[in-house]
Amino acid sequence: MGTWDIGPFDNDTAADFAGDLDEAAVEEREPVIRRALKGAADATDFLETPDAERAVAAAALVAAQHPDGVPTSSNYGPSEPLPEFPADLRTLAVEALDQVVAELSELAELWNDVAEGRRWRQDITRLRDVLDPPTPPQDAPLFGI
Repeated sequence: MGTWDIGPFDNDTAADFAGDLDEAAVEEREPVIRRALKGAADATDFLETPDAERAVAAAALVAAQHPDGVPTSSNYGPSEPLPEFPADLRTLAVEALDQVVAELSELAELWNDVAEGRRWRQDITRLRDVLDPPTPPQDAPLFGI
C-alpha cells in the first residue's frame, strides 16, 4: 500500500486521482468526481482499495465545498480549480464513505491492521459528518409542568 499518512490524498492512488483531475477539462472534473464516488457507493461485492482511496479523495473534495468543510491542503491534492459541485454529490459521497468503512472494504481491512487505523476511521467519520451532519438529540419533553 503506497500510503504515507491518513489524509485523503496521502496515498499513491489518490495523488494520481488528483493528477487526473488536474489534467481533465474543467467541464469533466465533476463527472470524474461522480464516477469515483459512484464506483464505491454502488459496490455490491468486495470494494477494492484503489476504488476506495479514489472515493475518499473525491468525498474530501465535495466536503471541502460544504460551508462546514475544510479545504483540502495536501501537496498531493488537485492544484487546478474545481467547479461548484451539485448538492446531490454530498449524498453520493456519504454512500461511498459508508462503503469504504464497511465490512467488505479492502481499505478498511488494511487500516484495521495498523496502529493508525482508529485515527483513519475518525477522519472518515469527520468527512461523513460534514456531508451529512448527525441530527442532534431532541430534548426530552418535560411532563407535569
